[in-house]
Amino acid sequence: MTTVALMWEARAVEGRGPELLEWARAQADQLAREPERRELFRAQQDRVLVITWWQANLTDELPELPEPEAELIARPVHRWRFESAGTD
Repeated sequence: MTTVALMWEARAVEGRGPELLEWARAQADQLAREPERRELFRAQQDRVLVITWWQANLTDELPELPEPEAELIARPVHRWRFESAGTD
């Protein structure tokens, strides 16, 4: 086992960034399993990023945030899965 980080990033329809952030926070609070760590970020252009950290193998099935309603997002959600390569 290693540390796996799941990254979920979405861009809200212009002006709806705060709503997307609250939606993402609510979804992250309802994951089927509790991650070791979870962090939410916001950025310019009404973007929201959620990172969750897990003790797992890179190929393990882990709970992920779903797609928001199409009316809330400006484009499809981007998702990435990373495996820890160590710390310095």
